[in-house]
Amino acid sequence: MNFRDYYEVLGVSKTASDDEIRKAFRKLARKYHPDVAEDKVEGEKKFKELNEAYEVLSDPKKRAKYDQLGSQWNNPGFDPRSAPGAAGFGGMGGGGVEYNFSGTGFSDFFEQFFGGGVGGMHGSHGMGGYTRTQAGPHKGQDIDADIMVTLEEAYHGGQRTLRLQSRDSGETKSVTVKIPKGVEAGQSLRVRGYGGPGANGGAAGDLFLNVRYERHPLFRVENSHLICSLDVAPWEAIFGTKATIKTLKGKVRLTVPPNTESGEELIARGMGMPKGSTFGDLRATVRIAVPENPTGTELKLWETLRDQSIFRPRIHDQ
Repeated sequence: MNFRDYYEVLGVSKTASDDEIRKAFRKLARKYHPDVAEDKVEGEKKFKELNEAYEVLSDPKKRAKYDQLGSQWNNPGFDPRSAPGAAGFGGMGGGGVEYNFSGTGFSDFFEQFFGGGVGGMHGSHGMGGYTRTQAGPHKGQDIDADIMVTLEEAYHGGQRTLRLQSRDSGETKSVTVKIPKGVEAGQSLRVRGYGGPGANGGAAGDLFLNVRYERHPLFRVENSHLICSLDVAPWEAIFGTKATIKTLKGKVRLTVPPNTESGEELIARGMGMPKGSTFGDLRATVRIAVPENPTGTELKLWETLRDQSIFRPRIHDQ
């Protein structure tokens, strides 16, 4: 298991603000998303690294644990569970079964220190509701793990092959998990029989996979709606235009009416995420963008507009 420098992955300093971390992720995510990356394989790998880094650094509690761990990770005497506020580092204690996972979309490093419960108990299931002094067959321990699901997988459905390795015995098990169409973030997928071993001939416990959405460079999800921003040039906002957005369902062409203001929302019905037998909407918020590096000719045109326009956007200037 190798330590991961999440600050280095995002290209930010250890004192970076939340806003700096968010901007760094968005910039890199747009570059390495498999849909746009020149090298699809390398892009997918890099994109998952970016998601993992952002998963930790965008969460104040995870970031605090990571900062505590960062300077101590290779210290043999350091127990992350003893760190202040480190209750979520995973690990059972008290004789629980611990597993390493692969195929969840997270690295081994993340799974060990930040996973939803590598070796942890699922809800109130515990050790199957028995104590070690009881006789007879008893079901094994139910366990939790996080699974990172792309929006494409959540939209179309899919399957993922997971590998579980017991930290105690080294025994490995593989299982193919079905990701149902329309699966939601926070939903738990139950995989029967892939938890801890039973006692006295009892059945094995179950594995519960807590769904986390992989962050998308363009979209976020709210109540099955796909939310995004739509950049338009100032002249497009004035004269109107047609804008094409590539959604999870396919391309949709939005009409930007003349005199559209920044912040207005354009809606494409039924182009969002599946929810039962229906679909949410695509909701695009207009953002007026200006050229980052205008040419000399463009600057002269902007100067002419500035000098001749009678438009005054601020009331107090009139």
